[in-house]
Amino acid sequence: MNELRRLSVVIPARDEEGCIASTVHHLNLELRLRGVPHEIVVVDDGSSDRTAEILAELAREIPELKPVRNDGPHGFGMAIRKGLEVFTGDAVVIMMADESDDCRDVVRYWQELNNGVDCVFGSRFMAGGGVIDYPRVKFALNRMANLFVRMLFRHGLNDTTNAFKAYRREVIEGCQPILSPHFNITVELPLKAIVRGYSWSVIPITWRNRRSGVAKLKIREMGSRYFFIVAYVWLEKYFSRGDYRKKPL
Repeated sequence: MNELRRLSVVIPARDEEGCIASTVHHLNLELRLRGVPHEIVVVDDGSSDRTAEILAELAREIPELKPVRNDGPHGFGMAIRKGLEVFTGDAVVIMMADESDDCRDVVRYWQELNNGVDCVFGSRFMAGGGVIDYPRVKFALNRMANLFVRMLFRHGLNDTTNAFKAYRREVIEGCQPILSPHFNITVELPLKAIVRGYSWSVIPITWRNRRSGVAKLKIREMGSRYFFIVAYVWLEKYFSRGDYRKKPL
């Protein structure tokens, strides 16, 4: 395994003026205290509030912060794809802007990657993990969707749909082309990494519901998009004859 020297954290943000400053401050402080060399790539996905202005102000005091604008087309997946085009680290963590993800788990991802795996997936639904103030309907739909994906791919991962995951740079390069323009990117990346033969491990993580702003995930709009990506990667798994798998060193 190549030695990891720098971690990038990609954060898509749209209309997050109420929380983006605290998210960046807390993340930067935690990584500094833990001695993790890093950059924080926040992708402003066409915000109509003060998100871009706040990021510009923060960048003047936090040298690790790298604000990026996604001028379009917009979408959660498009913002992440923009961040994955410009990050400079040896590994990347994808993190939410609303402080629902724990900064301490970012450090644990970095430590686990340094143990030699290609990807680290967090699970909120295993021993040691947990959720705080998870909406009941969303929780039920989440567990059904993850059970369906787990049975389809037989991979044992029970939180595939969670965006908060970590990858070595070569995994991101090996998962190209990335197709998802919306929240379905949260399943495209881990499923492609698994199907294409990259090594992975799972650690327990914690999640709490946002305390400001409005959730961007619209469940009724995403069902067919999730199904498309899951079906696409399933077809690759069984019919591509290994054309896209990780090549042995």
